[in-house]
Amino acid sequence: MESDFQRPASLRPNRRADRANQNSHTREVEGFPFSPEKLQVYPVKMLCRMGIIRLVFVAGIIWMMLILCALLFHVWSCQSSFAFFSAICNRQSKVFLMLDTMGLVPKAQHRCSIPLAYNPDRVSIPKGMTPEEVVRDLSFVMEDDPLNNTSQSTPLFGGRQTWKQREESFKLEPSMKVHCGFIQNGGAEMDPIDIEYVKKCRFVVASGIFDGYDLPHQPSNISPRSKKLFCFLMVVDEESLSFIKSNTTVSEDDDGGIWVGIWRLILLKNSPYDEPRRNGKVPKILTHRLFPQTQYSIWIDGKMELIVDPLLILERYLWREKNTFAIAQHKHHRSIYEEADANKRRKRYARPLIDLHMKIYKYEGMEPWNSMKGNPSDVPEGAIIIREHTHINNLFCCLWFNEVNLFTPRDQLSFGYVVYRLGGSFKFFMFPNCEYNSIFVLHPHTREHSSKIEWVKNLSEFEGKGSSLKESRGGLGLWTPYPGNLKTVVLPPVARTSKAG
Repeated sequence: MESDFQRPASLRPNRRADRANQNSHTREVEGFPFSPEKLQVYPVKMLCRMGIIRLVFVAGIIWMMLILCALLFHVWSCQSSFAFFSAICNRQSKVFLMLDTMGLVPKAQHRCSIPLAYNPDRVSIPKGMTPEEVVRDLSFVMEDDPLNNTSQSTPLFGGRQTWKQREESFKLEPSMKVHCGFIQNGGAEMDPIDIEYVKKCRFVVASGIFDGYDLPHQPSNISPRSKKLFCFLMVVDEESLSFIKSNTTVSEDDDGGIWVGIWRLILLKNSPYDEPRRNGKVPKILTHRLFPQTQYSIWIDGKMELIVDPLLILERYLWREKNTFAIAQHKHHRSIYEEADANKRRKRYARPLIDLHMKIYKYEGMEPWNSMKGNPSDVPEGAIIIREHTHINNLFCCLWFNEVNLFTPRDQLSFGYVVYRLGGSFKFFMFPNCEYNSIFVLHPHTREHSSKIEWVKNLSEFEGKGSSLKESRGGLGLWTPYPGNLKTVVLPPVARTSKAG
């Protein structure tokens, strides 16, 4: 028993020695981060860490130098006497457009600042009209030729334009007479009170609501000068007028004019088309016909709230660079064939009729957009149109409307085609889409538009009972035998780069 108790005691010195050895070992390495076995590895790791830090530091300096060089090159190229380099700064140039198609130009922002003049009161308004150089006299067909109207008794708003008349209308002459809607007794009549009121409107902000899809949105940031200078005209049909009266405050002046805030409501009686979207194209494209005394107009769609002073808009997009027509570039599409494909995917109109529309344009020589065309795009954002009512602009709008009347109501499909047919005689400024998105606040429709024709997938669906799906007063060119052979026409392939339509 005694030996049993003494044995652990005999081990104590050894344990103390072990602890002493451990403490002495610890004290020996206190001045070092690693144990002696690892001391040989330390220099390699240290060098690696320092090398990585230096590499990152040098890479950062090189990256900043590259950015600085790029900025200096950009500034130099904009002022360079070499045409190629100076063209890089010009968004309308072929060099810029070519680089953009190659993906070498940064994509535009959804919104960007607009280089507006600072003070509307300091804006200088040009005196007189822009000189007419191409078309000096323009008149309009008011009655259809009896030879074209033998089998039809009801006048059509857009008239019964023949394929030959359509072709002749694209041949520019100093004096021209063309179809441009408003055929006598064809619909879209204004009240005499409104006709008298708009005679005094030299500057107009116009908008429109049809089939009760929207309520008027009051513009903001309007200067006192613009309130005196501009007429704010909201064109409506009878259904929309009733809807507006039931859902917002409406006032009436001493002359019988109807107002919602700053907007003077202009009623169009007897809607000319079955399709509300086609009705909406009347005030949008034919602004010069509704308001013949107007010199400058700004069109905005009914779902938009204008947030930029209209006088500053005219100065920025027309007067500053002596333009007479301005419209925004489409955000996603540049080719009408891309836009047509998106319209079919989003069921904006009957798919086979959109295809037929595009086949006619392809047969007549309309190629997909490319940088050699000289315009940023063949497809506009048509929700805002800024124009001076010159003869060439009025002619363009007439021809544009005739295409909308003959074919589908999707006006974005026809804009680039009419530009192509006029062969460069129609000049316009297509401004960046990000500026377009900074001009307004977009409000949702009170309800979504839908019609049965939008769901048609095959021409056979129009046969028999389906014949009621056909529009009776618009799009008749799609049902009139075309003089060319469309069977051999193959539509260009489309690369779907966006989900938007």
